Amino acid sequence: MTTAVLRKEIHSIIDVIPDQGLTAIKPLLTHLAADYWKPVTEPASPKEIAMIKRRLKDYEKDPSSFVPLESLG
Repeated sequence: MTTAVLRKEIHSIIDVIPDQGLTAIKPLLTHLAADYWKPVTEPASPKEIAMIKRRLKDYEKDPSSFVPLESLG
């Protein structure tokens, strides 16, 4: 069974659980999802640092060639 199918199946189960059941399983689901909300931030690799420096130089040469994040939303 793929992860996508499993998630869909679990969502279907949650949709039919009576209210008191939701109250009972919420702590378990919160506990299981806790690690998802605490991503591990690692230092950039030498390759990533070099890429960042190149892109900064590109930006300094021609800022108009970059798309502002505000324009994407």
